[in-house]
Amino acid sequence: MKKLQLLLLVLGLAFLAYLLWKLGPGELWRQLRVLGWGVVPLVLAEGIANVAHTIGWRFCLGGPRGSISFRLLFRIAMAGYAINFLTPSGSVGGEVTKAALLTSHRRGREAVSSVLVDKLSLALAHLILLALGSAFLVSRVNLPPALWAALLLSGAAVTSGIILFMLLQKHGKLGAVLRWMVARNLGGQILHKAAQDLSKVDETLKVFYQGRRRSLVFATLWHFVGHALGLLQMWFFLLIMKQPASLGAVVTAALLCLWFDFLTFAVPLNLGALEGSRVVALKAIGCGAVTGMAYGVAQRIAQTFWALFGLLNHFLLVHRGPSPKGADVSFDGLHARP
Repeated sequence: MKKLQLLLLVLGLAFLAYLLWKLGPGELWRQLRVLGWGVVPLVLAEGIANVAHTIGWRFCLGGPRGSISFRLLFRIAMAGYAINFLTPSGSVGGEVTKAALLTSHRRGREAVSSVLVDKLSLALAHLILLALGSAFLVSRVNLPPALWAALLLSGAAVTSGIILFMLLQKHGKLGAVLRWMVARNLGGQILHKAAQDLSKVDETLKVFYQGRRRSLVFATLWHFVGHALGLLQMWFFLLIMKQPASLGAVVTAALLCLWFDFLTFAVPLNLGALEGSRVVALKAIGCGAVTGMAYGVAQRIAQTFWALFGLLNHFLLVHRGPSPKGADVSFDGLHARP
């Protein structure tokens, strides 16, 4: 897995270098100078989206939601965002970070299950938005047939993975393979302990799906709002750059960006994939390739701002001193030091 992530990182970096060489750094710099302080609304829109995603996560928490303040939950969410954005962890490291930090306020199994359900609801919201927008895109965007086929096939593969992930959570089967191995005396004490811990998480997930389906719906709705705010970012950017674009064109470009983000989630740092997809999306509505590249860079600036904010909060949360439950936090057997 690490070798695959390294390969994707190298390929992304090479593609980004190719884009810069092809489009010309000087022309890109001129576009960014036109944007200037217009990047601020993009940063704010990214922050509002992060707030919406945090509200979605809050619906995934077990126990009374009021027992943890929204401010603290947002800081934890941003700490996870920072790890996902700044490290080539394939969006896994940030989720582990969120669960570890949350264990100071929730039992380990509840913290882990909330992160897993939140990850699912985030993906479901993304999928629903794309499903609603697909007919709109097909009727308006003239992409090469090979690219459409790649989008649809890869989209179907990712969708299948999301559905499987949901079914495993709902039926408490995430630890099924480990339990099967333990039943056959494979893996020793370490695997036996891991199977016990994951079984507790499975039970917590089953309870959530049996009694809190409405919470899953509300979490998905808030994540839907967070994803949809990409429309606002796109509109701000085109307005500031004085690029004439109808509402339909803005929606088209934003949906294409979401499509590519949906399919390239495994690329570390989204390096190259973010910038390249913005070039394709904005060219599809008649803008220049350099304008698309400038939008990609502007989005990366906005994301980097919130990632640095999250990194600062990660440092403060980790070094805030022992929690009320002690410095070492137990995930009911899964140990972490937040």
